Amino acid sequence: MHLQGQARIGVPGVLAEREWPAVFLLPAYSPDLNPVEWVWAHVKHRLADLAVVALDRLEALVRSRLKRLRHQPDTLDGFTAGTGLTLDEPTSP
Repeated sequence: MHLQGQARIGVPGVLAEREWPAVFLLPAYSPDLNPVEWVWAHVKHRLADLAVVALDRLEALVRSRLKRLRHQPDTLDGFTAGTGLTLDEPTSP
């Protein structure tokens, strides 16, 4: 359901009228700006020398590596820092 004003202005116009949420236009595919890509690269690097013969074993290894990352906040912060983007606390309107 669209509001009458939104139909004429469009989403970009509606967002421009508001202070929040902040919208950043990124290229259609920009893995260098996506911290998740850094996470997967890290996990794949850790699994590179393993020969896994069963899919369920691979899944268990991936889950294990991801769980380990939860306890490495500096590493996770590094993935965000590697993008060059900053994480600022959003301000409420």
